[in-house]
Amino acid sequence: MSSEVYVCVYAKEFPAQALLRLRPEMRSKAIAVMDGDPPFQRVCSLNKYARELGVVTGMSRSELEGFPSINILKRSPREEQTTCFGLLECAWTYSPRIEEIHSDAAFCCVLDMSGSEKLFGPPQIAASRIQEAFAALGLSCSAAVSSNFHAAVCLARGSRSCQTPVIAPTGAERQSLARLPLAVLDVSEEDTETFMQWGITTLGELAVLPEKDLIARLGQEGKQLRQLARGEYPHLFLPVEPIIELKEYLELDSPVDVLDSLLFGAGVMLEQLIERAKARVLCLAAVIAELGVEGGGIHTRIIRPAIPSNDKKLWLKLLHLDWISYPPQAAIISMSLTAETGQAGTLQLGLFSPQLPEPERLDVTLARIRAVVGEERVGSIELKDSHHPDEFHVKPFTLTGKPDRHDREVKMPATVMRCIRPPETVTMVSRNHVPHIFYFRGIAYEAENVYGPWRAAGGWWSDGHWSIEEWDIIARLRDSISTYPPKDNLLCCCMTREINTDIWQVSALYD
Repeated sequence: MSSEVYVCVYAKEFPAQALLRLRPEMRSKAIAVMDGDPPFQRVCSLNKYARELGVVTGMSRSELEGFPSINILKRSPREEQTTCFGLLECAWTYSPRIEEIHSDAAFCCVLDMSGSEKLFGPPQIAASRIQEAFAALGLSCSAAVSSNFHAAVCLARGSRSCQTPVIAPTGAERQSLARLPLAVLDVSEEDTETFMQWGITTLGELAVLPEKDLIARLGQEGKQLRQLARGEYPHLFLPVEPIIELKEYLELDSPVDVLDSLLFGAGVMLEQLIERAKARVLCLAAVIAELGVEGGGIHTRIIRPAIPSNDKKLWLKLLHLDWISYPPQAAIISMSLTAETGQAGTLQLGLFSPQLPEPERLDVTLARIRAVVGEERVGSIELKDSHHPDEFHVKPFTLTGKPDRHDREVKMPATVMRCIRPPETVTMVSRNHVPHIFYFRGIAYEAENVYGPWRAAGGWWSDGHWSIEEWDIIARLRDSISTYPPKDNLLCCCMTREINTDIWQVSALYD
């Protein structure tokens, strides 16, 4: 008895399903998808409501004018590719060995589920779970289970149920395939006409034909078709390499100027990204929103909250606020959302300490503040790897979840340094290139003790070249008559000199 178990998942009318996946408001309407360039466009895919009206594939746009209730969509290869990646990514959560069968009008993949019974249960239960996972992504798929690769493909193509998988018992593949029409096989038009002349319409009728006589009339292709009809044709499994990319793409039917009208489509795309992230027990850590605009440009924005989240309302609100603050400069013709994932978790800084405020509220509040004061003015300060004084940049605020350490006693320094921002420019009289007399806040001081200089330079490779020297100075008041004399008539300060411009500044005071 064979130990091989194959599960085939088949989604017919894939161009239409890929478009309707992100357009749920149109799923209950009659839809026809056109392919090609005007005026040679033809119907390449349609849904069941259009089929009930009498629409068939191959119709031209002029022929569709006789169906006033039909809705026409343009085929989007990029949306189909994005949907295909999403389905394969979902299938990889059930098996690392997947082979995709390329078709212009359908999506078909076969999963090698051999040895997975202890993990997912019997094959029929695993197939049902895969169908449910694909349905959560917005596609209706049929599924079939067989120990023969091609038998599983034929059964999935011939199944009319998107709820219950078809099971072919091991050793009974021929009986399971007997009722299926010849259309489930890739039969050429010439061979199809030949079979019609012979009165052969099902796989069961093809399977009972004498092998030698069939080879004499159709050659080796006839032998292959007979083996396929009997569920005996061998197959070399060629798995595809896993490609994990959380990305959704939506082409708009017409250019859009109002950003609010994008929110509905963005909400559906976020739902798909969240479902795909949940399948891998992950959360969305960042979303890269790319808006294609008229003229060929792309408006790119990156949304990164404090902690990863799968809250659709939060992501939608953050997207909305960001688009309002930084709108594109032209009408929008397409939208793409790419997600980065992260681990989910609730931050608890201590066993007996209270939890932090809800991060969702914090993210929305920070987004509102950024819209008012600017993106570069909100976040956490991080010092740059530079010797230049006060060199820093603002990075997005994130929660690390690491508690502060208070177990070590902190010793306060004997002297406190109070920085002056911005530094105050002073008039300096030097002696032998050493500070001697200077005027600070309208008061004249004479240096008693001078320490330094400590020199630093940088940026010599660019236009932003800088070079400074620092001095620590203890100065005494030259004129004891002053309205606001410092204590003991002494001033302890840190002074800097810009060497290129010979400008002196007081950057800090010592208590």
